[in-house]
Amino acid sequence: MSTTAEPQQLYLGIDGGGSKCRAILVSQDSEVLGEGISGPGNPLRGMEIATASIMDATRQALLCAGLPERAMAALTVGAGLAGVNVPQYHALFRDWQHPFAAFHLTSDLHIACMGAHHGQDGAVIIIGTGSCGLAQSCQQVLEVGGHGFPYGDNGSGAWFGLQMVHQVLLCLDGLAAPTAMTEALLKASHCHDQLALVQHFMHASPTLYAKYAPLIFACAEQGDAAALAIVRQGAAHINAIAHRLMSIAPPKLALIGGLAYKVEPYLDAAIRARIVAADASPEWGAVWYARQLAQQQEKTA
Repeated sequence: MSTTAEPQQLYLGIDGGGSKCRAILVSQDSEVLGEGISGPGNPLRGMEIATASIMDATRQALLCAGLPERAMAALTVGAGLAGVNVPQYHALFRDWQHPFAAFHLTSDLHIACMGAHHGQDGAVIIIGTGSCGLAQSCQQVLEVGGHGFPYGDNGSGAWFGLQMVHQVLLCLDGLAAPTAMTEALLKASHCHDQLALVQHFMHASPTLYAKYAPLIFACAEQGDAAALAIVRQGAAHINAIAHRLMSIAPPKLALIGGLAYKVEPYLDAAIRARIVAADASPEWGAVWYARQLAQQQEKTA
C-alpha cells in the first residue's frame, strides 16, 4: 500500500521598511527556496503601497522557487513592518484580508533583533531610511525611536538628506559658508539653483531624501566642515539611542541598515566595542518569528 507524504510547510519572512520590502521563502528544513524585493513596506506610506509591495515581493519569491502564485495560500508568513508600532497601522494590517495561510505581524525592529542575535538577548539599531533601536535582555524589551520622518528618525538616511538640503539652500542664499555639499547635491539632483532644488524636493518622500545621504559622508570624508558637523550631529543621536538601549544591559549590539557602516566610525568608542556582526538578516528573523508562533499554536491546539 502506497502512502503520500505530507506537503512540506513553507515559511515566508518579510522585512518591510521605508525604502524596500524584502521577502525570503524558506522550507521547514531552513532551505532558502526563493527571494524577492519590491518597494516600501511601511504602512505610513499608505496601506495600498505597503500591501502591494508585500504581494510583489511574495510573487517574486514564489517565482524564484518555481512555485505558482496559488501556493501563497499555504504559506505561514512572518512580517516585520516599519510603522506597525503605531496602533492605527497595526489595526489596519490586523484587519487586512491577506491571501496567506497565516500572517504573523510584528515590527521591523523585532525581526531585526531576532535575526541579528538568532532569537537570543541583544540589541539592534537600524540606520537606514529611518532610525530606531530595540534591546531585549532578561525578559525586558526596550524600544527607542521609530516615530517616523520628519518628526523623528534623526541620524537616518532621510534625516541626513534633509539636513543637506537645508544647508545647501542656506549656502546658495549666501547665509552660510560655502560647502562641497552644494556642488555634490546640485549635480546628483540635476538642479542648477535653489528654486530648482526646492521644486525637486517639494513633495519628496523619505526614500528620496535618503538617496542623497551618502553625499554628506563623502563630503565629510574630504574634510568639509559643514558636512562633518551634520554627520557628527546624526551620529550623536545614534549614540544616544545606543546608550539608552544599554541601560537594560543587553550582551551585544548589532547595527544594520544601509548607512550603518557609514555612521559606525563616528560613534563613541564604548559603543563601538559592543558592536558585533548580525547573525542573519531581518527576513530570517521574520521566518523564526513565524515558526515560533506556529509551533506555539500547535502546542495549544
